[in-house]
Amino acid sequence: MTIAAVNSAMQRYIDEDILSCVSSMVLKGTEIVHESYLGFSDLESQSPVQPDSIFRIASNTKIVTSVALMMLYEQSRFELDDPVAKFLPEFSDMWVLNADAKSSEDCAPAKNPILIRHLLSHSAGLSYGFIEPESIIDQCYNSASLGGLSPRDSNLEDFVQAVAKLPLAFEPGSGWRYSVATDVCARLIEVLSDLPADGFMRKMLLDPLGMEDTDFFVPESKRSRLLSLYAPVDFFDPMASGLNKYEGNAADQASEQPPKFISGGGGLYSTLPDYAEFIRMIVNGGHWQGRHYLKPETLQLMRTNQLAADVGVNFPFWEMPGTVFGLGFALKTQPAEGESSLAVDEYHWGGLMGTHSWMAPAANLTGLCFTQRMPGFWHPFSHEFQKLVYAAAERGL
Repeated sequence: MTIAAVNSAMQRYIDEDILSCVSSMVLKGTEIVHESYLGFSDLESQSPVQPDSIFRIASNTKIVTSVALMMLYEQSRFELDDPVAKFLPEFSDMWVLNADAKSSEDCAPAKNPILIRHLLSHSAGLSYGFIEPESIIDQCYNSASLGGLSPRDSNLEDFVQAVAKLPLAFEPGSGWRYSVATDVCARLIEVLSDLPADGFMRKMLLDPLGMEDTDFFVPESKRSRLLSLYAPVDFFDPMASGLNKYEGNAADQASEQPPKFISGGGGLYSTLPDYAEFIRMIVNGGHWQGRHYLKPETLQLMRTNQLAADVGVNFPFWEMPGTVFGLGFALKTQPAEGESSLAVDEYHWGGLMGTHSWMAPAANLTGLCFTQRMPGFWHPFSHEFQKLVYAAAERGL
């Protein structure tokens, strides 16, 4: 298998009406060895996707926010074992749901504080409302009477204060649960830097890296480049043919002005080349184009497992065996079935709407594969892309 086979494989998803587009890039070290733009930015108009097409990168934002917070770590603004309440006092005196909780009232005082390393590794006991909607913890997050978590109507400070009023899913540091923790990290950036979270990221990362099309909003002058977002006809069959334009909040939330709520967990828009510049800085040890962003040892720390023994990444609907979590990155401890051994020690994350990035130190290899599908995280197209790239690497890419 050669790298040339990647395009034909990805084109199949477009031809079969499973995806509207696939933009992809492969790096060997920091050198681009593959770059491709297939499909359409809008199926109805048949407008072709372009290098400057703008994607909703959703949870790829989390890596940017985590790197930004670790820049403040390098400035000695905090320690990883600092209690979050040291800087955000609303997180003092937290409560934890009992294991057999039947309601939000079935909880007890937390025995340990939430540490900053818990936020960065999703081991704080926070949650989202969509992971398990029937669970007590997610019912708390979805209940207006328990905080009314509505980012559209609040700023980051108000949102985080509402989160702090909710119980924890487990004792801090004892489990893993995907959560709003990275939004709390964005609030920490504001408190530690005395700048808005988006302003700090713009000043310290986005502008220096030349990421001019990356931001938390899409101005009118760039709206024509924002890709349409699609949903499958059959949500329960990821390989079923058929797409409809997605009409939910994720499709229309792109404002023409900076939003009130800066979501460090999922609010960025970006292009493939823009995001690749950020990733190239990371794989180059925190230095890029003559500028220092992070020390290599800080990045190595971010790629070190932070979870308790026998705790791993787990979703009720996506199987991720052999995966733990560092400070902002998921970490692969063993290859999946049928996957190359080059994947061991891979660090990665992606976005719910189909934007994936992974870095494989053993192969000196990086892959980025972007589409706009809701949901598009952990979809077969990204796994096939990855397997094909690893296969090409094993043959001397």
